Amino acid sequence: MTIPNEEFDFIYKIVLVGDTAVGKTNLVSRYLKNTQPKNSNPTIGVEFSTRAFTLKSGITIKAQIWDTAGQERYHAIVSAHYRRAIGALAVYDVTSFKSFCSISRWLNELKDKADPSILIILVGNKIDLLYKNPALREVSSEHAKKFADEEGLLFIETSALIGTKVSEAFEILIEGIYEKTKDRIIDDEKEGITKSLAQIEPKNRRCC
Repeated sequence: MTIPNEEFDFIYKIVLVGDTAVGKTNLVSRYLKNTQPKNSNPTIGVEFSTRAFTLKSGITIKAQIWDTAGQERYHAIVSAHYRRAIGALAVYDVTSFKSFCSISRWLNELKDKADPSILIILVGNKIDLLYKNPALREVSSEHAKKFADEEGLLFIETSALIGTKVSEAFEILIEGIYEKTKDRIIDDEKEGITKSLAQIEPKNRRCC
């Protein structure tokens, strides 16, 4: 459920990481607009968007979603934006074992620069390509799930093209962040969780 941007309890900084052409930008487009993504050029540096919605618990969250470039030449720019990220989608292409092998590098980047307790969901994208030709799959669900379990990650497979489990991927992550951090003392200067004034003042009050 989307809500007015003024009414929220927390802001979560979430980043998408993964090799170029795995579908990160299309996942964001599908999640924000629920429309079939158009052919898009590779992201240059970082792109930023937001979405506010209500969790099952009734808590309202504003997600700051940072879509990052996968090309090595943007590494310095991109890695600087991992700071204070409290959640991440680590995306690979289920038809590209190479993109899956790169996930370990992306995880190391996140663990080095993001919030120490960052929650990460491993996302195998482009499952729509398998419907007509299952032989295209290079990364089995079982192998990816085993890797996710070993690394302490959540796991899901998606299709940004047709919308399969895209919203679920984001919502599982954000619900998980809330459950993981709801009892934590928050330092706004160091962490990717920000309390809004909505927690302090009644939600029917507004300021200019």
